[in-house]
Amino acid sequence: MHADLEALLKLQEKDKIVMQLEAELTALEPEVQQLDDELARAEEVLGAAKLRVEQADKRRQELEGKIESYRVMQERRRQRLEWVRGAKEASNLMAELDLARTVLAKEEAEWVRSADKVQEAKGIAEQEEGQLEELRAAQGPKREEIAAKQAEIDDKLRAARADRAETAKPVPAVLQDRYDRIRQGRAPLALYPIHNGACGHCFTAVPLHRRQKVLGGRGVEPCEACGVLIYDGGE
Repeated sequence: MHADLEALLKLQEKDKIVMQLEAELTALEPEVQQLDDELARAEEVLGAAKLRVEQADKRRQELEGKIESYRVMQERRRQRLEWVRGAKEASNLMAELDLARTVLAKEEAEWVRSADKVQEAKGIAEQEEGQLEELRAAQGPKREEIAAKQAEIDDKLRAARADRAETAKPVPAVLQDRYDRIRQGRAPLALYPIHNGACGHCFTAVPLHRRQKVLGGRGVEPCEACGVLIYDGGE
């Protein structure tokens, strides 16, 4: 077998190992994504619950402000009533006081309801926060398991890539450049054996004169159809 072909085949075997490890690493991504999605949904629910707390508390504060202003106005009316001498003006002020008391009573009742809503919203938010913490705790072992697998594969991948780099050194630069360009294309591999007189990748028939150039492992030739490097696999 020609030295260049032998070197390329060894390099391709190393690349197969790297590809397998990369595929194993990629296969873990959906599991991590699923855990992240579950966590994101729980965080979104908690965020909505906290927003409702803020809105309810804001409404309560607005009502407190209105009630305080009504009370101040009522006090001013009472003070005016003490100084009023005319019956008609006194009657009008009494009517205003009665109406204001009714309005104030309604606002105070609304404030009580708003305070209840704040407590209710806080209770729901606390419940959602507890569920989020429970989910984090439940996911912990699975995340640790996946992280351990990722770390193990990463270590193997670093070693495999270093081994691949060493294996690539005997390959002539021009040939390695062609090999690498092919691998960046659609074909999963760069080298394919001739099978039944055809390219092992695209199955296009290889002309006899091109087959003769690679017979007996003399070297490699590019496939005229798909561009991969074909060689004699000794079929």
